[in-house]
Amino acid sequence: MRIKPLFIILCLGIGLSIQAQQFSDYFEEGTLRLDYIFSGNSSHQEISLDGMSHIPRWWGKHDRLSEVPVEGNGQVIVRDHRSGTVIYRHSFSTLFQEWLSYDEASTANRSFENVFLVPMPKDSVDITVDLRNNRRETMASMTHTVNPRDILIRRIGERGVTPYETLQQARDTTRCIHIAFLAEGYTENEMGIFLADAREAIGALFEHEPFKSMRDRFHIIAVKSPSEESGTSMPRVGDWRRTAVSSHFDTFYSDRYLTTLHLKTLHDWLAGTPYEHIIVLVNTDNYGGGGILNSYNLSMTHHPLYHQVVVHEFGHSFGGLGDEYAYENEPIPMYPHDVEPWEPNLTTLADFHGKWEDMIEKGTPVPTPESTKPKVIERRVGLFEGAGYSLNGVYRPCQDCRMRTNDNPIFCPVCTRALTRLIQFYTGE
Repeated sequence: MRIKPLFIILCLGIGLSIQAQQFSDYFEEGTLRLDYIFSGNSSHQEISLDGMSHIPRWWGKHDRLSEVPVEGNGQVIVRDHRSGTVIYRHSFSTLFQEWLSYDEASTANRSFENVFLVPMPKDSVDITVDLRNNRRETMASMTHTVNPRDILIRRIGERGVTPYETLQQARDTTRCIHIAFLAEGYTENEMGIFLADAREAIGALFEHEPFKSMRDRFHIIAVKSPSEESGTSMPRVGDWRRTAVSSHFDTFYSDRYLTTLHLKTLHDWLAGTPYEHIIVLVNTDNYGGGGILNSYNLSMTHHPLYHQVVVHEFGHSFGGLGDEYAYENEPIPMYPHDVEPWEPNLTTLADFHGKWEDMIEKGTPVPTPESTKPKVIERRVGLFEGAGYSLNGVYRPCQDCRMRTNDNPIFCPVCTRALTRLIQFYTGE
């Protein structure tokens, strides 16, 4: 759902499996929030610690702690300080890394906030943050030691918690995926509208497989973060509004790209609520949105394509799925043809083994020809050329999919399988 490419949003891969750890061996039932500043330009990047906080509960995974099902454009790696054992790993993508792909990054420096959540360690740990490019090469890395008894780790989420409502109860809240809807651009008097919009988004999401058949594995809340003004900012017309997380269109000068750069504020609103994955609902009827892997999904709510956008962006932010469309007039080489993309639904054929080769019927030509039947929901799996913003050299699994167009009402079989495996990873079933 973007005008501009978003390789950072989409990066998918198979996690490195280290010897399984028991949660209680190293962690307590709390969250360590890590605030960082990523800064620099296309030639040089730096990572700086900006602050740490302790939140009372931990809502993330309790099993397979040192594995990541989605490789991402970066990772947070937690090691036991005494033994050096990897005890937790988390993957992510960021707006900073996307910005590095723009021309501005070759002539200017910028800084971006980033926030990551890890379980609260019982003893000292070494935390490494790695940033990677689209060739899967580390371009910046920083390691620091955290003593959980550090008096400068502030305690948050114990009082003054933002009011929220539980919209969907998981079958087992100890083995589920926690989603928080956050209100953006809704005033106190508009919270009823926000709750209705959140319920509408839930309905849209769970119309799609595999979410529909695995619905009882999701716990969903709606966090009532009030804004001083209704709506969101539109810089291109000089309209700046005072809203909960200061979202705006025109990110990187793309008029439909709706994001927030204020990640610390975003997580401040959520402190003390049960959350892991974030969907920010923006009170506007202008078309736009964005989805950043393991960061947030942000969507407008009052445009006719609301349902399609919020589901598509969740495919990015939760599932790490890649965009399957290509630019007719401006092909962008986001994916080097000699490097296999991390996304489970994209390939350059550089290392296709282990993706969807088992789902392709023997004898299917490469590239696979598209059907000429109008408005057909094509479920034939093959290698269709034109994906990842490029007309040539990058392939998608099916002719159409929720990750390709707003017209297609379903995720293709390959995306459905990838999402199913991800849900199973997090819920342990």
